[in-house]
Amino acid sequence: MTSFQSTLGEGEGIAEELAADQRSISIAEFFEKNRQMLGFDSGARALVTAVKEAVDNALDAAEEAGILPDIYVEIEEGDDYYRLVVEDNGPGITREQIPKIFGKLLYGSRFHKREQNRGQQGIGISAAVLYSQLTSGKPPKITSRTHGSDEAQYFELIIDTDTNEPEIDAESTTSWDRPHGTRIELEMEGNMRARQQLHDYIKHTAVVNPHARIELREPDAHFKYERATDQLPAETEEIRPHPHGVELGTLQKMLEATDSYSVSGFLQNEFTRVGGKTAGSVIDNFRDRHFGREMTWRPPEPHSEADIESAVTEAVSNKGAEATADFAGQVADELGSRDRIAHHHVVAVVDEIAEDIEETHDKSFGDTVRENAVAAAWEAITAERTADIYTLVDEATTKRKEDAHVQGLAERIAAKFENRDDDPRDRVPYGTLAGYVEKSAEDTEDYDDATFGETARENVTDAIWDLMETVPDDPPKVSDIETDRDAASELLEAMRATDIIAPPTDCLSPITDELVLAGLEKEFDADFYSSTTRDASVHGGDPFIVEAGIAYGGDLPEGDKAQVMRFANRVPLVYQRGACAITDVIKRINWRNYKLDQPGGTGIPNGPVVIMVHVASTNVPFTSESKDAVANIPEIEDEIERAIRESARDLKSFLKKRRSMEKRRHKQDKLATILPAMAEKLADVTGEGELHIDDSLARIMNNVLVERERGDDAVRLVVENNASTNADLEITDIVSADPGDVDGANVVEMDGEYFVKWQPTVSAGDRAALEYELNGDAEFEVSVEGIEDEKLTIDA
Repeated sequence: MTSFQSTLGEGEGIAEELAADQRSISIAEFFEKNRQMLGFDSGARALVTAVKEAVDNALDAAEEAGILPDIYVEIEEGDDYYRLVVEDNGPGITREQIPKIFGKLLYGSRFHKREQNRGQQGIGISAAVLYSQLTSGKPPKITSRTHGSDEAQYFELIIDTDTNEPEIDAESTTSWDRPHGTRIELEMEGNMRARQQLHDYIKHTAVVNPHARIELREPDAHFKYERATDQLPAETEEIRPHPHGVELGTLQKMLEATDSYSVSGFLQNEFTRVGGKTAGSVIDNFRDRHFGREMTWRPPEPHSEADIESAVTEAVSNKGAEATADFAGQVADELGSRDRIAHHHVVAVVDEIAEDIEETHDKSFGDTVRENAVAAAWEAITAERTADIYTLVDEATTKRKEDAHVQGLAERIAAKFENRDDDPRDRVPYGTLAGYVEKSAEDTEDYDDATFGETARENVTDAIWDLMETVPDDPPKVSDIETDRDAASELLEAMRATDIIAPPTDCLSPITDELVLAGLEKEFDADFYSSTTRDASVHGGDPFIVEAGIAYGGDLPEGDKAQVMRFANRVPLVYQRGACAITDVIKRINWRNYKLDQPGGTGIPNGPVVIMVHVASTNVPFTSESKDAVANIPEIEDEIERAIRESARDLKSFLKKRRSMEKRRHKQDKLATILPAMAEKLADVTGEGELHIDDSLARIMNNVLVERERGDDAVRLVVENNASTNADLEITDIVSADPGDVDGANVVEMDGEYFVKWQPTVSAGDRAALEYELNGDAEFEVSVEGIEDEKLTIDA
């Protein structure tokens, strides 16, 4: 059989045949064949991804409307397909927007916003719709009601993958018991083999969204996570791009779209953190790149052959001897008084003095006269460039260089300036200057057999560049830069080279220390909790904040690897753990320094511990479109490590203290076993009767001892501090009878019992007595706070 390809070489019109088969591809058609890129690569993962996209949308919508989220997720197993329902109490979606949001990929309101959001691309929920229709052939059922509407809107629709447009199968109004919100029902191929990842996603979402109530009902389980706070995340504000974050193509688009005419106006209007002063710094850097800097030279030495006054006098004609002499003398005096002179200095001086001379002598010093004077003065100033360059080369290179070699290099660099007929102002960009030095050094090596290495060349270049001055020329207009790629590139380099304050962080909504703790405490029964929220940092112009939390002990499983919880913009990352920067950072930390077991000194530590990391950013750098892992960006990795280490240091202190208490308890238990036997023996020997060992035990262990003494009408609590540090205590004596008013104590009656509360500070080695009057019999129970049980002995 003859293939089509085998006939392409025969005859004419081959290109036309090939062109006839070429057509554009819609984004929906692309993802129809590449759905694995969006996380729909298997039935198990597809179900989790669909839940994730729907829940993320629900959380974002509710928070934007200032509503505490209530989200219900239900999964039912049918004969052929799984049925997924996600319902929320958000603001609802208008009738016109429902088809576009659910039936069009890359449609959304957040993609162009520089503020923290869970979803930005406008792909997630429409990708779930696409997977549903591909695997079940059934359209999703969407119900949404906006606040104040009498009825809800109901749609059934699919995505036309050829056009990436929604096709509506059914549309109507319907009644719904929710006053506002959205419900989507999907049927799709799937399985529950990723049940654990599904449960992790829901649980972890509840941890970092403690303001949300989330319920999951699936064939074999039912979970309901109540909200731990009524505090919504802080509202975010959209920010403009930061100058350090844009790329050349983006800058060109911005230049084309701006209404600003000047570069200064463009910078201040289109970028964040750019005011007048910063714009001026960027423009100066831009001038250096676009125009180059002008070399400054020392004025001629007195009585040298180069004489500015004589040169200017000869250049001026027909202005009268007196006016010419006054003009030339003032120009020479002004320029001669300066340490160094650039060409634009000469122009400014000549213009200023010419104006004065015109008024004083009533003579016209026009443009031609001034240009001639500038040229003459500049020629006199630059008559001997070599000496200037020699001094710079000599200072910038090692003292081992022979004088003749330094002179040779200086002469060759000076010649590069002298031979510039295209621009006699000695104006060059840094790259051109570096080329001058490079070529001059190579020639010096070839002809003088002298070596000037890379470091020496860089030092000479920098020494000359530091003496050059930014030119005062006005920068090009925005319209000129827009059409000149090189100029736009120079502006971009100038922006990046300028120190600019980091972007504002009101575009971010971190969870905060308090709510990280609240989330961990709500979902994990542990003995220790710690949280850290770092200050904002910047990557690629986008601000980001890293938060970390650690829970340890309690009911967490012993002997297993630590549970690692990864989040980006409050969204759990449940797949691709091994490809994530968060995991990489956790693995490379030496957890042995923080008292956790870590075989081999690397990897996820062992123990009853949960390690949580949250990255909040206007643009989280994910490794793929499925947004399952954070990319290995050095700036982000550094902040992740710092955040984890801050919480880990708290854990280390806790574990050291706990182990110290365990040793203390073990020692105290042994003494409690030995001392009674010793007391009994001593009592037998001395005949003094039974000995009380509590006092002795407290003193041996350096404990705080609380003893009760009872008289006929008084109660006395004696606090003896045998430790080496002060004890700040909260002592409450619970009494069954009314003690009346007690000096220095707060008395509260509750259910027939009286709580007498003191807050004494007892110095190391000191005693304190807490007293009150009480007539008649009573029952007592003392409670002591502010000190560990292992350091406390109560005999009351």
